[in-house]
Amino acid sequence: MNRRTLVKGALAGIPSLLLSGVVGRAAGFSGVLSPASAAPFQPNWDSLSNYAVPDWYRDAKFGLWAHWGPQCEPEYGDWYAQSMYHEGSATYKYHCEKYGHPSKFGFKDVIRQWKAEKWDPSELLGLYKKAGAKFFVAMANHHDNLDLYPNKYQKWNATRVGPHKDIVGGWAAAAREHGLAFGVSVHASHAWTWYEAAQKADKNGPLAGVPYDGKLTAADGKGQWWDGLDPQELYAQNHSLSQPGGDHLKKWDWQDGASVPSKAYAEKFYKRTMALIENYDPALVYFDDSVLPLWPVSDVGLRIAANLYNRSIKKNGRLEAVLTGKGLNAEQRKCMVWDIERGQSHTIEPLPWQTDTCIGGWHYDRRVYENDRYKSAKTVIHTLADVVSKNGNLMLSVPVRGNGTIDEKERAIVEAIGAWMQVNGEAIYGTRPWTVFGEGAATASAASNTAGNFNEGKGKPFTAEDIRFTKKGTTLYAILLGWPEGGKTLVKSLAGKGKVSSVKLLGHEGELAFHQSDRGLEVELPAQAPGKEAFALKIEGAVV
Repeated sequence: MNRRTLVKGALAGIPSLLLSGVVGRAAGFSGVLSPASAAPFQPNWDSLSNYAVPDWYRDAKFGLWAHWGPQCEPEYGDWYAQSMYHEGSATYKYHCEKYGHPSKFGFKDVIRQWKAEKWDPSELLGLYKKAGAKFFVAMANHHDNLDLYPNKYQKWNATRVGPHKDIVGGWAAAAREHGLAFGVSVHASHAWTWYEAAQKADKNGPLAGVPYDGKLTAADGKGQWWDGLDPQELYAQNHSLSQPGGDHLKKWDWQDGASVPSKAYAEKFYKRTMALIENYDPALVYFDDSVLPLWPVSDVGLRIAANLYNRSIKKNGRLEAVLTGKGLNAEQRKCMVWDIERGQSHTIEPLPWQTDTCIGGWHYDRRVYENDRYKSAKTVIHTLADVVSKNGNLMLSVPVRGNGTIDEKERAIVEAIGAWMQVNGEAIYGTRPWTVFGEGAATASAASNTAGNFNEGKGKPFTAEDIRFTKKGTTLYAILLGWPEGGKTLVKSLAGKGKVSSVKLLGHEGELAFHQSDRGLEVELPAQAPGKEAFALKIEGAVV
């Protein structure tokens, strides 16, 4: 089956108004999604392929992220607003015990409980700056469809319900205060199918057949706390269910019988997102979507991309905006930054890319805290070195509790990362890949991993033999992912690479003794390691 047949099959049932542009572009023709204008970027792939990743982002390397919203209020982990409607699931049972049955106490009511009463964005971002972050990203909405900023297009937003605060605005002001580039993450495009579970009902038990609150309408709100709000605007459920089921990840590309969003739904998402961009002027926009939001059933993602880039050029005189997308093919990676969720590339990528991961679950989970399941600072630092050596950036989420704080275990991890970055940051910031990204046993296993989402932790554990390389000008950094036994290390990749003139160890005063041969560069290390997690050799000479 050829590509055109595959695309047309996947798009069966999509309005014909959209098909002309989508299928034409997928078949290899020039985009026809928008008439030409004087703006530098047009909403089609050919035009967006002129994108170039700005230097500020290439130099930043490390950012922190608050993946924080009302689903953190129960402190029971990811996708709470969907799983609570899955009869018999652990989340469903927890919800029934804590709040009541979802026909009587739905997610809209969880939102009401969320007050963010201890949230201090300035204090947190001050901590994150000390940790070495160069940019900060705030979640603007999740699949739960609550906007965390005021806008006239979505009445269900955090200034009207829940905390009654402009969450995005608070984060943005704190980022400016601490000199961090500010970004937003947008996840709400999939509420159409993601929330379908809220339409259903128990199949068993005393409330079998009683609809969950996803069936409620504005008319049902008389005398209720939500009087004047329409639950259908939150749950986005004025449509028939996908076939079958409809709320699973396999529907992420709007295929396999997924219900196709209406044009009105797509346009509303566009207006909500553009209001976010226009009001907060983010330097980075992260989309939690395959390629772009609502692609390929709508062109709104392409329109947002073109507008974001054109706004950046108009404001800065050059393109400074970053836009990320997942599951990109080689051509799409020219148009935006490729993001890999909880995973890494297995090679040096020709274009800058990003991995996003979290030290725990995406939404705060008290069980992770109680059972000590957070990633260690060592794991984060090793991930950072690995990603940067391959031309990538790391965006790390630190789960925030419903009240707006992070717990003491998370704080200790963040502080340990900061201590390492204070000593070794020059081997990270402003660097570029070397001719090889690294060496060691884990390096060999990485070559067999397929680059893609969720490949995190599938390779061999790093040892002292694993080294990651970065460079800056004529300086090469060799980051040792462990402290070698015997007081020496051998950098095999420097065999036959030219004459090394000096070797230093960041965090240690003075130069180190070394010997260069056809085996590589053998370096004598000090008796005491300057730290615990990883160790950066600073190498000068004709090796770059």
